[in-house]
Amino acid sequence: MSFEDFNNHPIEWSEHEDIAMGLYEKFGDEFGESKIYRIRFTDLLEWILEIPSFVGKREDCSEGHLEMIQAKWVYEWRENQK
Repeated sequence: MSFEDFNNHPIEWSEHEDIAMGLYEKFGDEFGESKIYRIRFTDLLEWILEIPSFVGKREDCSEGHLEMIQAKWVYEWRENQK
């Protein structure tokens, strides 16, 4: 699914994998595994809110969501390194 396809699918906080795919599409290999895990949650939150089809609200964000998104983003990055 390309980043443009996300415009057709509203994404909520619970859709960690879709969010991670959007982040990978946006940043590609600029962020490897170690860099992804060192991203400040404040930056990560802003990047998520910038995904065009993301409909979640800032106040519904939790540390648990951000941790899961980081883990899924790493998985997405690894899958694209093969």
